[in-house]
Amino acid sequence: MTIEKIAVIGAGNGGITAAADLTNRGFSVSLFDSPDFSQNLEGIRKRRRIVLQDEDGEKFVDFSNVTTDIEAAVRGAGVIMLTVPGFAVENIAEQLAPVVEEDQVILLNGAGSMGSVRFVNRAKEMGIDKSFDIAETNSLTYGTRAFPEEARVELSLYVKKLFFAAYPASETGRLLNICSELYDCFVPAESVWHTTLENGNPEVHPGPALLNAGRIDYSNGEFWLYKEGITEHTVKLLNAIEQERISIGKSFGYTLEDAVESRAGRGYFEDDGRSLQELFNTSEVYTKIKGPVSINSRYFTEDISNGLVLWSEMGRLAGVSTPNIDAVITLGSTLLEKDFYASGLTLEKLGFSGRTLNQVLGSV
Repeated sequence: MTIEKIAVIGAGNGGITAAADLTNRGFSVSLFDSPDFSQNLEGIRKRRRIVLQDEDGEKFVDFSNVTTDIEAAVRGAGVIMLTVPGFAVENIAEQLAPVVEEDQVILLNGAGSMGSVRFVNRAKEMGIDKSFDIAETNSLTYGTRAFPEEARVELSLYVKKLFFAAYPASETGRLLNICSELYDCFVPAESVWHTTLENGNPEVHPGPALLNAGRIDYSNGEFWLYKEGITEHTVKLLNAIEQERISIGKSFGYTLEDAVESRAGRGYFEDDGRSLQELFNTSEVYTKIKGPVSINSRYFTEDISNGLVLWSEMGRLAGVSTPNIDAVITLGSTLLEKDFYASGLTLEKLGFSGRTLNQVLGSV
């Protein structure tokens, strides 16, 4: 199968970057966002190009195929790539599932949070009986920031290694071969449970950010988590959550990468023997990332609700204690005045309530 056209769904950091990068590499690309977020497309629509700034300099990529019509966006696409926040998966499924063809591959390119399962579940709830070719990664294929109004992208990293899993896992090899035409960084994961546990954001973002909540409030938007928020003390919470995540993975039958190994593998820094804190504080990629600028950012909301809550449930299912994960969920709920245990992603919401660990593993 040779991929010629790609539909990118979601015009945020990842989507605009993917549109520029893939177009620059010779693919035919369409970029969609929902009508409620059409402002993300206006800068590109007016300028008819995207400025792509990366390590090789500045490129002006001719691009104008933007739309709020999802059926038009995906027509003729070999791969439909979702670059949307985890909380938007069900909404996109409602728009995409009715129009996608069964021979089109759906790739969720972003922070892994069982998006494939959630997409298929929502389609079934809508009465759509299709066989979806669907897969997901554990993280985004870029380290990047986009500026939609300027139609400009600051791309600091083309990620070198990402885990990739299809749903069901029996299709991973076939879909990986197809999606590797787009990116050469994919390696097969055991399942979508595996990619979910290799999503680094819930481990790195909410805990240290929570410990810096006062500084975030005071800074009025001038806060840099990786440069100033990960210190010799706050990194201890990150390390504790890391160990709980690795223990959950072991109970699920997976040998997970630790925080240094995973980020060095992706290319965010080199593992030169220094501490994790030093590596974050000096990374040429991470130190360019500003934020979170408020406690209402995705560093808290998405990474607790779609990340830590599910990890806590997975730990409970496997008999693994997760006191630090649970503490961040509880304190995050207090600070944001939102019950993340009630609103977050749970095994029940995934359709796995009442099942044993072996049954849950066999379901994907």
